[in-house]
Amino acid sequence: MLQSDRVRVNGSPERDAKRLIKADDRVDIAAKTAHPIDPRIRILYEDDDLIVVDKAAGLLTVPSPDVLHETAESFLNAYLGARAGEPRIHHVHRLDRDTSGVLVFAKNTWVRDQLQQRFAAHDIERVYVAIVHGKLREPKGTFRSFLAEDGDLHVRSVADPWQGKEAITHYRTVASGRRYSILEVTLESGRRNQIRVHLAEAGHPIIGDTMYGQGREESLARLGLHAKHLAFVHPRSGSKVTFTSEMPREFRELSL
Repeated sequence: MLQSDRVRVNGSPERDAKRLIKADDRVDIAAKTAHPIDPRIRILYEDDDLIVVDKAAGLLTVPSPDVLHETAESFLNAYLGARAGEPRIHHVHRLDRDTSGVLVFAKNTWVRDQLQQRFAAHDIERVYVAIVHGKLREPKGTFRSFLAEDGDLHVRSVADPWQGKEAITHYRTVASGRRYSILEVTLESGRRNQIRVHLAEAGHPIIGDTMYGQGREESLARLGLHAKHLAFVHPRSGSKVTFTSEMPREFRELSL
């Protein structure tokens, strides 16, 4: 039960059989499911309203015209035993296909709407790890522009605010080397490809970025972007909840 993540303490999977339980902790033992979850998503937290997962790079968040079933949303619907045409899960936000990390889904439309309102109002804490080419002149700073999207879903900054949506990205340098730098990036807004566009336009594209950067790198066989932290006020309980995903091993082992 522990190894299959059926034991949860306060909603989070627990694999340590020796963990000490406090008086106010809640322990749940989930029943065996006939719908095992795909290993490309790992459940970080689950309750009656939410599922928070750690998504692998290379997996779409929601179906597209070309990919209908190999998505995080589809896997979670199957995990919850959804029937065709009767979804059990509702996406709140998205991560790019090649971005890994923390992603929250709602189990009902009321919670979905509540969380989407918080995202729109920028009441959600979102922190990413980005590995970029070169070393930024200033170790920390803010990118602010208006982003517009063309018919090919390519995003760029525009001078006319009426033609785009405001995007604000804060960054700080965590480490730098001869070729690359590791940045911690915090979003105030959540526009499509926002981090990738801002860093590329600053002259420091994310490594492995085939759309805005220099393409795939031999040193890292994926996009160097990971959503490591997500925090918000739970719509039902009113309490703040925080979720974290460790920086991927290939990021930690990369020679800068």
